[in-house]
Amino acid sequence: MTGLLGIFASAIGPIVAIAGVGYVLATVKDIDPEPLNTAVIYVLAPALVFHSLAVTELEAATLLRIAVGIAAFTAAMWAIAEVVGRAVDEQEPALSGLVLVTIFCNSGNLGVPVSDFAFGDVGRQTAVLFLSVQSVLMYTIGVYVASRSSGSAGLEGVRRVFYIPLVYAVVAALGVRALDLVPAAETASMETLKLVGDASIPLMLLILGIQLARTDTAAAVSRAWPATALKLGVAPVVGLGVASALSFQNPTVARVFVLETAMPAAVTPLVLMIEFAGSARSDGVLVSEYVSTCVFLTTLLSIPALTITIAILQSGVVI
Repeated sequence: MTGLLGIFASAIGPIVAIAGVGYVLATVKDIDPEPLNTAVIYVLAPALVFHSLAVTELEAATLLRIAVGIAAFTAAMWAIAEVVGRAVDEQEPALSGLVLVTIFCNSGNLGVPVSDFAFGDVGRQTAVLFLSVQSVLMYTIGVYVASRSSGSAGLEGVRRVFYIPLVYAVVAALGVRALDLVPAAETASMETLKLVGDASIPLMLLILGIQLARTDTAAAVSRAWPATALKLGVAPVVGLGVASALSFQNPTVARVFVLETAMPAAVTPLVLMIEFAGSARSDGVLVSEYVSTCVFLTTLLSIPALTITIAILQSGVVI
């Protein structure tokens, strides 16, 4: 018990505290998180991604394994979510909402800070790459899944991936590494990038708290449990299987990979479903309410779940 409390205090507690400030702030002030989110997506997160990948000590082979692992994890969870969703008789557009909630983790607002607190620099670098690869998948596979719920062609929104600064930050970072052009860490340019990137972490957590405060969960709680069970129960097991199959040479990288797959549902699926499914209902429940409830429940329940997961991973018992 003492060990769990220590892990909570050092890795989860700071996350909950900062997100809690955002939650309280949103309950007393009418705050629109969109401008903050725009700053993170277009300025702060790209700086974080570029700096982390440019200075990372992870080898190219490890970076490739992580990317392959994320793709494999996404494919596996997609298949499982489709089977479970049809088994519980979910119909479109809720079925697509369930799939999106299940396959995409909150690797940004929550994943990067938790991995940083729990596993240090390697944790942060691994989480940043996880975030970058998953962002590409969200605006390709994610757009397809969301758009099928409305009966549209499915690939109309894929072009958005080319507007994600994170993608270009990854390409630029890998490019300067390959050409051996990475400036020294103590130079003004790298210090500035680090400063800007570091600012993204607390802001991501504030945004998470604000978004949770704006979530209406009353209408869809009873229907959110299958997706919640898949996200917090099945996903980490699948992530562990993928990490074991990839045989990462660095055990910390493997542990962070599993930790990222154990994260609660991402917020982006809600954005996608609102855009493509609009005001559609499933059994009288707005699909946006259903997805937002899944995000809220998985985030709330992830606090004890992540504490236990980190304890298991840090012990080295499973990987």
